[in-house]
Amino acid sequence: MAEQRIGVCNLCEATCGLLLTIEDGRVTGARGNPDDPLSRGHICPKGVAIGDIHADPDRLRRPVRRTGRGADARWEEIGWDEALDLVADGIARTINEHGDDALALYLGNPNAHSLGALTHGIAVAQTFRTRNKFSATSVDQLPHQLIGHLLYGHQLLLPVPDIDRTSYFLVLGANPMASNGSLMTVPDFPGRLRELQARGGRMVVFDPRRTETARVADEHHFVRPGTDAWVLLAMLHTLFAEGLTTPPSYVDGLDDVEAALAGFTPEAAEQASGVPAEVIVRVARELAAADGAAAYGRMGVSTQEFGLVCQWAVQLLNLVTGNTDRVGGAMLTSPAIDAVGRGLLGRGHYDRFRSRVRQAPEFGGELPVAVLREEIETPGEGQVRALLTIAGNPVLSTPDGAALDKALEGLDFCVAVDIYLNETTRHADVILPPTTLLERDHYDLPFHVLAVRDTARFTPAIFPKGRDQRHDWEIFRDLYVRVAKRLHRKPPLKRRLLTEARLRLSPTFAIGMLLRTGRSGVTISQLRKHPEGVDIGALRGGQLPGRLFTKDKRIAALPDLVAGDLDRLRAQELPTGDELLLIGRRHQRDCNSWMHNTDRLTKGKPRHHLLMHPADLDARGLRDGALVTVTSRVGKVEVEVRATEDVMPGVVSLPHGYGHQREGVRLGVATGVAGVSINDLTDPERLDVSGNAALSGVPVTVG
Repeated sequence: MAEQRIGVCNLCEATCGLLLTIEDGRVTGARGNPDDPLSRGHICPKGVAIGDIHADPDRLRRPVRRTGRGADARWEEIGWDEALDLVADGIARTINEHGDDALALYLGNPNAHSLGALTHGIAVAQTFRTRNKFSATSVDQLPHQLIGHLLYGHQLLLPVPDIDRTSYFLVLGANPMASNGSLMTVPDFPGRLRELQARGGRMVVFDPRRTETARVADEHHFVRPGTDAWVLLAMLHTLFAEGLTTPPSYVDGLDDVEAALAGFTPEAAEQASGVPAEVIVRVARELAAADGAAAYGRMGVSTQEFGLVCQWAVQLLNLVTGNTDRVGGAMLTSPAIDAVGRGLLGRGHYDRFRSRVRQAPEFGGELPVAVLREEIETPGEGQVRALLTIAGNPVLSTPDGAALDKALEGLDFCVAVDIYLNETTRHADVILPPTTLLERDHYDLPFHVLAVRDTARFTPAIFPKGRDQRHDWEIFRDLYVRVAKRLHRKPPLKRRLLTEARLRLSPTFAIGMLLRTGRSGVTISQLRKHPEGVDIGALRGGQLPGRLFTKDKRIAALPDLVAGDLDRLRAQELPTGDELLLIGRRHQRDCNSWMHNTDRLTKGKPRHHLLMHPADLDARGLRDGALVTVTSRVGKVEVEVRATEDVMPGVVSLPHGYGHQREGVRLGVATGVAGVSINDLTDPERLDVSGNAALSGVPVTVG
């Protein structure tokens, strides 16, 4: 008999509410929940396919141990106690014999979407004293977090566009029509955009590709990859030169900002970026004149060599036009659980230590993932000899994945907490699979902090976990106890007992306590009665400077790190000759590097092609549909090319997340889903000053 249950799709930051039809222990239907106060009935193809993950025959449900390597690798199921003991033995042996730094950790994107990973996984990761900690943060969003730390005193005190009330939405290098927002939780972006335009508002997009978002924008302008900083700085230059700045009183150092902008004129920006100077000037004036405006930059401006400058300029555009902390501008949230204000999410710190080989600076206790391979391959004290990955696939999602893939073969020990055998976890000696989306309770700690409306929602598990399954928080709890007992240098007894006691508390209990001690008045009992969510209200202005985490409750407008990088930008040599610049792209049916084994999401027209402008094809004597070789400094791939005017001349585009089936290993990639990994071409030597990988604007040749 069919039953309808309220669920949530926590595959991406939109966290849309769902109405699920359940029959015989399976999801037979999924649609958006119209009563959800944030997502308002919206659903995308990933939400429709959420039941496919639960029923996926490729999904691991019990621990597996690898025997043999490469083509001889075989996998056998083992019990939880045996698996956890094997893992604890391997981790403790590595640390005891080679020191703390011999263990590396990598946390993938799905950790932010699992309550248990947030409450228990990160806590356990912090107990390891290794400096070799990495995460997906340095793949795509580190400049955003670092500039939040430098300007506002906290890496996640990030104003988000008040899209429900703005009249002018300036978008650079972001595609919310496909992503439903990133570091801006904005489900039902298509509906919200229609409402913006219906009230007379406008959306202006700058992007080297005519994305799904650019197609529905009021204006779209092509910009050469890696040159967005020139455009943004020229807009700031215009505002200062024309006396259009109206900054709040708590911002210091604007005279220094104006002086630092010398030379970043609209004319210079046109030469660098290809965007006409008159367009840059006009958009800057419109932003300043609008009754509530918000500038927003995301993946395309973060994943380049001047990502920090770009994100700084975006924040400055909002600040100096008076649109920060203003209705219709860029505003702070007031979530029921203020994970920022409560100290649940660290403020961040920069350059307290550096990587062993390249001397790359840390941020928030993590090193740039682009240096992971060299830390594995380079002999000496502190060499990485063991790796623990948690819900991550860095072989597909980080620069020069092919080289990292090879490096992982040389590890002494590798373990993964993951539900799939994939390009990375195939190297693991043991895989510990947790329950997944529909089998665990959920509350969004980070994404309520970044949402365009204040709401609260607790979603109980749809299905009970199986007798032989464990939640991720239970895996972390038991692993901590086992490893701590085996270490020669054990944690202090009091600390160990306190940690064990904390880890015994379920994530749901923790959420109940955090709500009870908060100021919103929302309780876990109330949320259980209203699983569709509780509406707290529109974003509130007037929160600054009171909520700043800076010592003096003021904003220093020109951090030293940014000032130094402006000098580097001035000296930048722009690409010349017949070199093409590679960018990525995402699709609404993709979820980063996974869900490519779901027929529902992979059927239809292939999406893996290299996109290339017809003029660039003609110049090289290539034809539409041909198999071409794309070559960068670090590697080459073969892929079919598709002619399109949706990319500007001089730009080619490959999607992120596609990989290969490798001999002897069944991976989570559907038969017939062709494609290559863009990160077999991206270059780990190209980093932003923050340490973020510069995945966009990679010079390539196509032939």
